[in-house]
Amino acid sequence: MSAGLLRYGSRGMARRRIPALLSAACLAVAMLASAASAATGALSKESSNPINDQGSSYDYRSNITAIAPQVPGLSVEVLEFADRLLLRNHTGKTVTIYGYEGEPYARVLANGTAEQNVRAPATYLNTNFYAQVAVPPIASSSAAPEWAVVDRTGEFEWHDHRIHWMSPAPPANVKNKSTRTLIFDWKVPIEVGSTKGAIDGQLFWTPENSKAPAAAIVLGAVIVVAGLLFVLFIRRRRARAAAGGGGGATAGGGGVAPTEAW
Repeated sequence: MSAGLLRYGSRGMARRRIPALLSAACLAVAMLASAASAATGALSKESSNPINDQGSSYDYRSNITAIAPQVPGLSVEVLEFADRLLLRNHTGKTVTIYGYEGEPYARVLANGTAEQNVRAPATYLNTNFYAQVAVPPIASSSAAPEWAVVDRTGEFEWHDHRIHWMSPAPPANVKNKSTRTLIFDWKVPIEVGSTKGAIDGQLFWTPENSKAPAAAIVLGAVIVVAGLLFVLFIRRRRARAAAGGGGGATAGGGGVAPTEAW
């Protein structure tokens, strides 16, 4: 096969690859944009408050800073940014959570059974995002606990007013809504076995900026595509230059190698 035919074949293959590469790049942009949009949608969905959407906002974040006592098998995490706590007990001991007046509110037994005290005021206050609920006469912080089984998986999940802001209006110390601001430190008393302790944390005002990552992803994809087009442009110019320089007569006067203009 002549050098000219080789050049022709390689250029033809390159020309066929260009649309394929461009299509792949465009598909990548579309997929990235779709992923960014899905991430934003997931964030909005996650931020919704499970208690009838009464006030949960993803401008707030609660972070756990310490758990005492530190016992293997005990873990706690914040759900929905600043809405609920999830406690897992695999310590082999009973873990008790205390309510707003120091009353036993809930507990997870050593065998994984989770129970809630139906006579604890917290049991009823926790059913409304701003605790705007009438506490029944049966509930009293001084009453003997009356336990009701709510789960048997070693976990207990609950809405806790101590970890979120109790008003639809932003806190007074949030002077600049675009700046992350500490609102307050919080504490939820617990007891592991016979050892008293607490879940400590902090509540922050954290402006929602879910659109920024999406824009950054799309911008990055556009830059990648622009870079690819630039590389293809340079390669095409070099191919043209090579074709123009090698298209003369052969040494023996034996014709001209076939070339094709792009």
